[in-house]
Amino acid sequence: MGRLSSRLATAAATMLAAGAQLSAAECTREGLLAAAASYVAAQASGSTEGLALSSTNFTYQLNNAAASIASGPLSTALPIDYNRTSADVVECASYTVLISSTGSTPYVISTQIRHADSDTSSISLIDTIAATTGALFFNAAQTLAYVKAENWGVLEESQRSAREELKRVGDAYLDMWTDASAADSIPWGTGCERVEGSALTRPCGQTLPRGGSAKNNGNRRYVIDETIGSVDVLCSFDSLGDMPDSHEVRLEGGKVKYVHTVTVLQ
Repeated sequence: MGRLSSRLATAAATMLAAGAQLSAAECTREGLLAAAASYVAAQASGSTEGLALSSTNFTYQLNNAAASIASGPLSTALPIDYNRTSADVVECASYTVLISSTGSTPYVISTQIRHADSDTSSISLIDTIAATTGALFFNAAQTLAYVKAENWGVLEESQRSAREELKRVGDAYLDMWTDASAADSIPWGTGCERVEGSALTRPCGQTLPRGGSAKNNGNRRYVIDETIGSVDVLCSFDSLGDMPDSHEVRLEGGKVKYVHTVTVLQ
């Protein structure tokens, strides 16, 4: 009995040690950015072979619907004229925007990548809103010209907003179509710019919706990066119709600096 107890104790200790190692897994910014870089490379090459997709728990979603990764934009090599990535270590997710304006088929692509169990070495979800000719205000070359003039660098600590505030502002922006008071709850910056597709509004606090729709913009998925003041929300833009959509907002010093939208008409 003593030997059995000893063996059981040893086995339990081994299991606890293994569990401790698993629970200690940490989602890192470096891991998120590396995975996102592999996604950008995959889109440039038109091949997913370099993506570390989960063999047991992978989903590809295109314009808010489950799809085959073999038939989406990733199956075609695109010239990448611009890309930028934000990282959310809390959700173990990243957001990448790609602009391809010089190929035969232009695209502006918004993609969130998620990793299960804080393991950035394996991708569990690629969630993409892909806009091309026919999308709302679509002109990839014009969008490229606007965004290349912007500064999305890392903010000083004193200029960063809390995660909760970034999410609140992202939600308030999407609530403007159903809540008449939402627009006034957003801290608009005096020099802010809004790029909807390729339509530029400056300052971005002008000509805002103030309710009127009974349908909430739902199915919201968030990537929040406090270091660059960014919240990206993928959603179904139901207030104006069932439209796959990405809204990204940057706050600098607590005020909205940039708003980017990518909206697919269907």
